[in-house]
Amino acid sequence: MARQAVREQQGITLRGSAEIVAEFFSYGINSILYQRGIYPPETFTRVQKYGLTLLVTTDPELKNYLNNVVEQMKEWLCKCLVQRLVVVISSIESNEVLERWQFDIECDKTAKDETVPREKSQKAIQDEIRSVIRQITATVTFLPLLETACAFDLLIYTDKDMAVPEKWEESGPQFIANSEEVRLRSFTTTIHKPEYYHPSRRFKVLPLLF
Repeated sequence: MARQAVREQQGITLRGSAEIVAEFFSYGINSILYQRGIYPPETFTRVQKYGLTLLVTTDPELKNYLNNVVEQMKEWLCKCLVQRLVVVISSIESNEVLERWQFDIECDKTAKDETVPREKSQKAIQDEIRSVIRQITATVTFLPLLETACAFDLLIYTDKDMAVPEKWEESGPQFIANSEEVRLRSFTTTIHKPEYYHPSRRFKVLPLLF
């Protein structure tokens, strides 16, 4: 009991927050790729996370790519350099951008590794993440089918003064003209707060505010 009490009082550190958010992005991206049929369903496997059954890729190349992105994201989140993550889905044939799944990230830049941990329980954070994941899954019920073969890109918006690492390149925003958006719930670690919305030309706005 004493050990458990100590762990609960430790709260959320900057690095711990970065790890939580990066892990959420890993599962969130996998969920989007599965739900939107970007990769065949047989290339995904079920795992238990956040009290949910989630699907993650078994494709070695995609796994390696996503792992590298998430590890880099974790480091940037630790430095509060990330402003936004966008999953862009586009037609392979025409290169037309069909969907943008956008996660804006608020970061408390006063947080440092050596500062006192923030008071928020892992359970409370996981409950909020579970709600966001459920809404990502539910979004598919009113999205139109993607009737063409599609590919995806990951865009990460960072502070302007950050140097672009090797194997990364600068990109345009890949906006959708005349788009509407759906805004869903967010979660917060008290240090990082990802907020999610999904612009598309092909469905109405259904706001769900947290």
